[in-house]
Formats: sequence, C-alpha cells, structure tokens
Amino acid sequence: MKFVQLFFAAVILMACTPALAGDTRVTGPKLFRDCPNCPEMVVIPAGSFTMGSPAGEPFEERPQHTVTLGRPFAIGKTDVTQGQWRALMGNNPSTFTTCGDTCPVENVSWNDAKDFIQKLNTKTGKTYRLPSEAEWEYACRAGGQQRYCGSDNVDSVAWYSTNSGDHTHPAAQKQANAWGLYDMSGNVSVWVEDCYNVSYNGAPTDGSARTSGDCAHRVLRGGAWDADPQLVRSAWRDRASSAGRFDQGGFRLVRMLP
Repeated sequence: MKFVQLFFAAVILMACTPALAGDTRVTGPKLFRDCPNCPEMVVIPAGSFTMGSPAGEPFEERPQHTVTLGRPFAIGKTDVTQGQWRALMGNNPSTFTTCGDTCPVENVSWNDAKDFIQKLNTKTGKTYRLPSEAEWEYACRAGGQQRYCGSDNVDSVAWYSTNSGDHTHPAAQKQANAWGLYDMSGNVSVWVEDCYNVSYNGAPTDGSARTSGDCAHRVLRGGAWDADPQLVRSAWRDRASSAGRFDQGGFRLVRMLP
C-alpha cells in the first residue's frame, strides 16, 4: 500500500511540475538561454566519435582518430547573430548588414570573438568560450558520419556557392542536424579555439583544444556561403590569422555546464 501511495504521489508531482525548456519529454534537444539576447544553447552528450577523414581525402584531415569527450557541454543552436553581437558590443561589423539581425555576424576575427566572449561571461557570470576543433566536429557529426553536418545532401543543410546568391542568410533556414544544430555546414565558417597544425598527428584525443603549433593562425570549420561543396564537408579544415577579418568568418559558442 505504501508503495502505491508513493507511486501516485510521484505521478501527481510530475503532472504538476512545469516542463523545463528543452525537457526531452517535450522538445527533444535540451535547450537554454542565459539572457534574452544570449545565444540559445543545445546540450550535447558526452561520447566518442571518429574525427577526420580516411585515406584519399586531404592530408590536413588525417589521420582519422577516435576522440572521447568525457562530459557534456552546450553549443550554440546557431552561429552568433548580428543582433546578438550588437546587443552586447554596441556595433555591427558585418558586411551583409541588410541580411538582418538573425543572420550570422561576420567580418569578425578570432580576437574579436574572444572579446565578445569576455563581455558575455562578465554579463552572465557563466563560462562561454570557443569550441575546440574536436567539440565542433563531434557536434557537427551528431552521432553519424555524414558528408555534411546533418546530411549527405549539401543543399538540405548548407548555404554554399551554388545556392547562396553570394551572401549570408538568416540562421536556421536549412535542415538541422540530429542534435538540433543549424548551419554547421555553410553560411559562415566559424572560429574554433585551436592553434593551426597541418595534420592531426599528435592531436588530443580527449576533445580539448590544441594549444601548440602555429598559434598566430587559428582553425576555422564548416565552410561559408562562397565555398564549393568540398569545402563545407564535416571534416573540412581551414585556417586564418587570429587578427583576420573577412565576410566568410563568424563564430559559434560553447558554454561549460556545471
């Protein structure tokens, strides 16, 4: 009898408790936002994946190796937008300003992204940062090994040279990947934390960023609105000066979880 009473008490409690944003019983991905103008974040589970490309693909994407991320983290549902940048920084450096507030901010350097993060951390009291290259690819692949982030069909997930009309587009118009992330392929390339290295030889296998190598140049992932399909693949890597600004380059945030 006592067990039955406890069971029904638990059922009543669940029925009367409001569902949290991102509760998987209701919405699938676990979502949250730390402030009205903060990026919406998606909780990514811990796990392992195969990073990089097999023989026959560019040397920079090899050797393929297993990476194990031992704890969950949160990553932006979309790239940081022009509206989110303006709300925090008070300006808009983007080239494609007529695209609107929901379009990705671009023409920002790796250093500029770090300045944004510092101000966001001060505002929220949370720990935001750029993703490591491994975290980015893990989130892109979302438990699969598709050619692009969420599909083997580039047009379904990416704005790229053939369909972009030579400009960026509002976030989240293309298909999301399996973990609810948009525009991981195409639209803008995004800065990650890692120093550039010409291959994955010696790369960390725990998901952390690579902090040695050519640290005057940082890695970009995902490809952009002007890229050919080969350059918006899940495994594609690029690099640029950490001070470089260009209208193909933006960023996406990670937030550490308690």
